[in-house]
Amino acid sequence: MATIDITEKTLAETLETHDIVLVDFWAGWCGPCRMFAPTYEAASAKHPDVTFAKVDTEAEQALAVAAGITSIPTLMAFRDKTLVFSQPGALNAAGLEQVIEGVKNLDMASVRAQAAQPQG
Repeated sequence: MATIDITEKTLAETLETHDIVLVDFWAGWCGPCRMFAPTYEAASAKHPDVTFAKVDTEAEQALAVAAGITSIPTLMAFRDKTLVFSQPGALNAAGLEQVIEGVKNLDMASVRAQAAQPQG
């Protein structure tokens, strides 16, 4: 599957209709973003069961602010509409693969139970 572009208007629907969504926040002027793009594209071809999305932070500034993006590239991973990973910086292929496998193997019942715990 190729990557899809996400906007403020399409983010919620994308999270609703896909189990696992990776989101790459990037900008055209960002060198590390351009270096990460082929790695991200290759992973999207390798994992058709995962939705790979991109957010152009220049075009979608309000979405980037709402997501708390302070550095790009930033990769976020959602599983069952829940943010389960967020990290700035370009990953290499092995690092991205590790994130994808980690998200796929999460025990979501445990994640939800932990999220329900009162913050101490």
